[in-house]
Amino acid sequence: MNFHVMTLFPEMFLAADNSILGRAMQKELISIDAVNIRDYTLDKHKKVDDYTYGGGAGMLMQAQPIFDCHKAICDKIGSDKKVRTIYVTPQGKLFDQEIAKELSNEKELIFLCGHYEGVDERVLEEIATDYISIGDYVLTGGELPAMVMIDCISRLVPGVLSNEESAQTESFDDGLLEYPQYTRPEVWMDKKVPDVLLSGHHANIEKWRHEQSLERTKQRRPDLYEKYAHKNMKY
Repeated sequence: MNFHVMTLFPEMFLAADNSILGRAMQKELISIDAVNIRDYTLDKHKKVDDYTYGGGAGMLMQAQPIFDCHKAICDKIGSDKKVRTIYVTPQGKLFDQEIAKELSNEKELIFLCGHYEGVDERVLEEIATDYISIGDYVLTGGELPAMVMIDCISRLVPGVLSNEESAQTESFDDGLLEYPQYTRPEVWMDKKVPDVLLSGHHANIEKWRHEQSLERTKQRRPDLYEKYAHKNMKY
């Protein structure tokens, strides 16, 4: 799977060379290509922003550099169909595990990271296929949200995780938070691992884990619990 990121700060994505994503790139399971929008401006001073029509605070990213950057990426990909292009914005649909699963089926994904007061609406109308947010708050730019989404989506690409089951038993995969987990030693600071996990009885362990997930979700995320209970209600 190939991620293409249109950004003013491509160096921020060098961090992806580490850990799981780094190994996945070495295996050529994924690639992350951060493209500098400034490389496509016609301004000799590499300017990519200007004042907004109608007044208002701050500057706005111009359409031309973004459009030309996007065109260059699409030409490189060589796809006949429109490449799915995500504008990272607080105004977008809230990113969740279901969206991550859907996007993980794409071969190519383009992210547009905005800055300043945003992006000229006209270029969004031309290139954006999805408007996605990672939460109801505002950051200085779209790079961090893009990284969050790329990390989440990459974990769902076959082969990226060494244990395929771990991608299916995480929080949110079934609509519930993940159950508590334990490792050695068996007793730590007078706290003992629950007996059921030491029993070797797999059916009882699965039952306990599900009950714990239900209780944890009910306590910590009642909104998710209500949604899960409604979905699984027996009529």
